[in-house]
Amino acid sequence: MNFTESVQMAGKTLLSNKLRSALTMLGIVIGNASVIAMIGIGEGGQKFVNKQLESLGPNVLFVIPGNQETQRITFEIPKTLVLADAQAIATQVPTVAGVAPELNRRYVVTYGNRNTDVNIIGTTPGFPLVRDFEIAEGRFFNEIDIKRSNQVVVLGADLAEKLFGSSNPLGKQIRIKNTSFQIIGTLEGKGSGLGGANYDEAALIPITTSANRLVGKNSPYGIALDYLVISARNSKSVDAAEFQMRNLLRLRHKITGEDDFTVRSQKDAQATVGQITGALTIMLAAIASISLFVGGIGIMNIMLVSVTERTQEIGLRKAIGATQQDILLQFTIEAVIVSAAGGLIGTAVGVGGIFLVAAFSPLEAGISTVAILSAVGISGAIGLFFGIIPARRAAKLDPIVALRSA
Repeated sequence: MNFTESVQMAGKTLLSNKLRSALTMLGIVIGNASVIAMIGIGEGGQKFVNKQLESLGPNVLFVIPGNQETQRITFEIPKTLVLADAQAIATQVPTVAGVAPELNRRYVVTYGNRNTDVNIIGTTPGFPLVRDFEIAEGRFFNEIDIKRSNQVVVLGADLAEKLFGSSNPLGKQIRIKNTSFQIIGTLEGKGSGLGGANYDEAALIPITTSANRLVGKNSPYGIALDYLVISARNSKSVDAAEFQMRNLLRLRHKITGEDDFTVRSQKDAQATVGQITGALTIMLAAIASISLFVGGIGIMNIMLVSVTERTQEIGLRKAIGATQQDILLQFTIEAVIVSAAGGLIGTAVGVGGIFLVAAFSPLEAGISTVAILSAVGISGAIGLFFGIIPARRAAKLDPIVALRSA
């Protein structure tokens, strides 16, 4: 028998036992679908996070109080970064376009009989530029509001809708920690960002008002910040801005050893996210690939049963001239067909699962051609590997013993 005849016979044999063939390839289908779906979802998650990071702008730098060692050993935010540092960076670093310090606390906001727990952000007039927000109505607070610690507030889009519905909130009063604030503006909606931070549900007030009326001055050097966001003039000046800003803070803090602050850029965040999501994707794919191994064992078991059931056929074929190679080839082809077909079906199921997840979640569909080709190739290899054992057993059957045992 030539190769074509062996393939035709293997196909007829598999089709004559459709249910058994379908159940045999089920493990391969599940394994392939799991591997492709896990890799695709992992890539989709990485694309989503990178997109969120890019929305911050390629020129953004984050300055966090405390060094990495300090951040590891304490849950409290170190008080090493103050408002005066932000003001010095804004006026003395020429490569910086804008500075937005933030002092964040959660308080209950009240309007009439409506109460809601809200993130109150104390910041400066540079916030819209650095964070890329547009004013929907009214205005943002200015330097006069900062100097006078005016009790004015700008609402995020979702918070304004929650408190006032479709009515205009400008000029109305809300209470934050039993202190009245006048609404002077609202922000355009932007959606939630990384770490669940949603500025659409926040209220923004002058940072001096936050320190004087709500939080209190908790540093002997001024208003301690939770973090500082800086926007460089362009993407080419990010490194220069970081260098100049770092040197200025070291001079101001009289640092001779390790910095008492940490600087993070978008590139740093993307590299960290890439490492984390890549490791998670590999882990998930490794777990899912166990299904492929289990599917291969299923193929071997079913093929061994098939050899036992077809002992008379094997003996008859060998009696009329079929060689060991013919028998070996046919059973091997049957195993490869089952695993390859399962691989193709599993690929379709996995790709469909990725698009389904993308349709009902913020994740993008990440289709990896390499993952698909690898999964299908591995499926065929598994069929070949696990099919060899029963095929060799069938090929070594003595025709006389086979006919007699049948």
